[in-house]
Amino acid sequence: MKSFNISGIQQVGVGTVDFRKSWNWYIEMFGTDVRILEDDTVAERMLPYTGGQPHKRHACIAVNLQGGGGFEIWQYSVRKPTPCPFTISAGDLGIFAAKLKCRDVDAFHAQISAKWNDCSKPELLPDGTKCFYLKDLYGNWFQILEDKSVFIDQKKLTGGMIGVVVGVTDMDASVRFYSEVLGYTIKKCDSVGVFSTNASMPQADKQCRRVILASERRHGAFADLFGDSTIELVQALEHTPRKIYEGRFWGDPGFIQVCFDVTGMDALKRFCAEKGHPFTVDSCPDGERFDMGDASGRFAYIEDPDGTLIELVETSKVPVVKKLGWFIDMNKRDPYKPLPKFLFRMMGIVSKETIK
Repeated sequence: MKSFNISGIQQVGVGTVDFRKSWNWYIEMFGTDVRILEDDTVAERMLPYTGGQPHKRHACIAVNLQGGGGFEIWQYSVRKPTPCPFTISAGDLGIFAAKLKCRDVDAFHAQISAKWNDCSKPELLPDGTKCFYLKDLYGNWFQILEDKSVFIDQKKLTGGMIGVVVGVTDMDASVRFYSEVLGYTIKKCDSVGVFSTNASMPQADKQCRRVILASERRHGAFADLFGDSTIELVQALEHTPRKIYEGRFWGDPGFIQVCFDVTGMDALKRFCAEKGHPFTVDSCPDGERFDMGDASGRFAYIEDPDGTLIELVETSKVPVVKKLGWFIDMNKRDPYKPLPKFLFRMMGIVSKETIK
């Protein structure tokens, strides 16, 4: 057994100009209605990506209990967020789309297209998985991906985040990184063709090389909630891609990172350095804990070969029922033992009572 473990995608960060409006939209459209934590303090440990200065921000992590990773919805509280100065195209460098779990693509497409115009017709990915593309109220693209697995059945058609679509410049180097460092060792497809036949995303009708990677079954306390995920790498062949966060800060509007839940952070830190991808941020290099709202742990960042940010989080404390002082101390548990479903149900009941 490895001295560290990566149990799945914990969340995908979404920078926004209006925290509450974005979250309410994700609740209404995607059912992301369970708040795991919320925090309104100063981000002072991300200085390499925030111009060397700490900045106050408002953030939360919210999930859909049908399964998948969460959304980390993030807004600068004082500094004015800087939107991307250009319209993001297929293949642009960084996370240009997030993958959202859907138990029935056709049924959800019919449901959401009745109330939201920015969605394409269903189509098949190169690996044969049914999907369609949807753009949210601030222009972020989601690939609605069919996955019939359900963690806790709440009679919804959607779940949470089950991957990202990442623009790259060197496919072989990127495949090596996501395979060797993050465990996506299964190549589901490696194809050349247009990105999409239906999506209105710029450059979607141009040729690109596309590799979809999956992992072996993940294990860990939250692995059953997160479920399976894929990383889709896209290399533009007919146009020059632009770097989505060039000249902007972490937390500015768009997909700011993909975050993995881990245990054994010290061992993982050594492993990443050996692979040529050292931590660029380490919230607790001396072993202390980092508090974010009612949760605590340790977070770190590495970069993929094109500078796309990968967050790694080792959780120490998770709130279940805050009013009763009921928390889970993750340090006292077997890190490979799944948390029981009733705890997530409790989180869901309490969260929905307090969302405003």
